[in-house]
Amino acid sequence: MARVVVDVMLKPEILDPQGQAIAGACPRLGFEGIEQVRQGKRFEVEVEGEVDEAKLADVRRLAETLLANTVIEDFEVRPA
Repeated sequence: MARVVVDVMLKPEILDPQGQAIAGACPRLGFEGIEQVRQGKRFEVEVEGEVDEAKLADVRRLAETLLANTVIEDFEVRPA
């Protein structure tokens, strides 16, 4: 089995309240110099056989259909 990683992030123009809350908590917790945080999701998809372009295309379709809301999120698919 092989693994493919799908990283999903909010598009830059979409507000990220969770990221803002994390960034706001950083100074209170002693982390200085943190200006911005954007939160996202990571999916690890195990596939049969080797990861080739056809498998990556299948996982891209999976990401577009199920893993990401492409209206507000961008995603990246890559072999692990």
